[in-house]
Amino acid sequence: MISKNISRLRRAQATRRRIARLRAVRLSVHRTNQHIYATIISAEGDRVLASASTVEAEVRGQLNGHGGNLAAAVAVGTRIAEKAKAAGIDTVAFDRSGFRFHGRVKALAEAAREAGLKF
Repeated sequence: MISKNISRLRRAQATRRRIARLRAVRLSVHRTNQHIYATIISAEGDRVLASASTVEAEVRGQLNGHGGNLAAAVAVGTRIAEKAKAAGIDTVAFDRSGFRFHGRVKALAEAAREAGLKF
């Protein structure tokens, strides 16, 4: 029997292969019940260029302790876009890591777009 996590990772493989062929910088999203994480990874896939999550003290200060909701996803999306611009990155490929594009993943993506990140 295949677990939910293995199925999700299998779905993520196709997206990651496509992004690797494009040689694009990717914005990878990971979510758990408690937190949401966003990481910008270099085109070669060997370096993390910027990251933001609900674990960071600055983001936790904006939220009322709970990092697993839409408000948290919006805060992380805005923060990752600001960090990307500071690092000189304006265009990324969105890697949803096998998660469906709705709810918190969608909120993070839309917040990053509104903050000026293109994908």
